[in-house]
Amino acid sequence: MSFRKIDIDAYDEDVLREGELCEPDTRDPTQVLSDANRSRQHTTHLRGDIPGTLGLALDSIPYGPNIEEARNLTLQTVISILNSTKSSEILSIVKALSQDAQDTLMKHLYKGMGMPGWGDVSGSVLLGWHEKLTEVAGTGCIVRAMTDRRTA
Repeated sequence: MSFRKIDIDAYDEDVLREGELCEPDTRDPTQVLSDANRSRQHTTHLRGDIPGTLGLALDSIPYGPNIEEARNLTLQTVISILNSTKSSEILSIVKALSQDAQDTLMKHLYKGMGMPGWGDVSGSVLLGWHEKLTEVAGTGCIVRAMTDRRTA
């Protein structure tokens, strides 16, 4: 038997399970998906108010297992908002966000950067947002996004 095929986590009693990482969403996965759809539809109606739209999208992030489709839909919503924003407005929008929303935005930026060629993701847009977000929130935002056990 090759050592590379052994699951060492099966022998470790201190291994973390996905359910132990964060409090899962108490809603049913179909309810989470319908809420994400509703949030996406609501944000399309608020296109003129980018800070409010982005804040609303970042406040309704689903966490937990079995909700990948809702997470992807939320990510698409956030990315489309970021892509439709003028670069001159980014700094004021980021300043208007709460610290939690800034941290969540950083998670979505990294998630978007990790999916090249996905949807209408533009790397230069995401890097521009990352630059302005780091300028406003500092490197602590990056550390909090990287160490948070809840993934976007």
